[in-house]
Amino acid sequence: QVQLVESGGGLVQAGGSLRLSCAASGTIFSINAMGWYRQAPGKQRELVAAITSGGRTNYTESVKGRFTISRDNAKNTVYLQMNSLKPEDTAVYYCNADLYPLGKGLAQTYEYWGQGTQVTVSS
Repeated sequence: QVQLVESGGGLVQAGGSLRLSCAASGTIFSINAMGWYRQAPGKQRELVAAITSGGRTNYTESVKGRFTISRDNAKNTVYLQMNSLKPEDTAVYYCNADLYPLGKGLAQTYEYWGQGTQVTVSS
């Protein structure tokens, strides 16, 4: 079994900062990409940022220059540092990992999701 456990969400005023963490645990052989998605009420889930095992990053345009994604491969953990937060960043943030579970071979990776953590930015 593989689990992704997020932490770090909460309520913050506009202009403030939050740091999200997501730790992957369980029967994992290796992890390829990890990322953060978000879903606001009435909207589709969207990719916020992603990072490969080699450290290449990708951000949605609206968070560039404000958010930073990083990971600790030894701890199977991904982080999202969110600065200069805006009310429109309010959403449930989900951690995502694309990985090889133990015992399933290397023919394909499998996608796993965390349970989500609420981020609310007040104006």
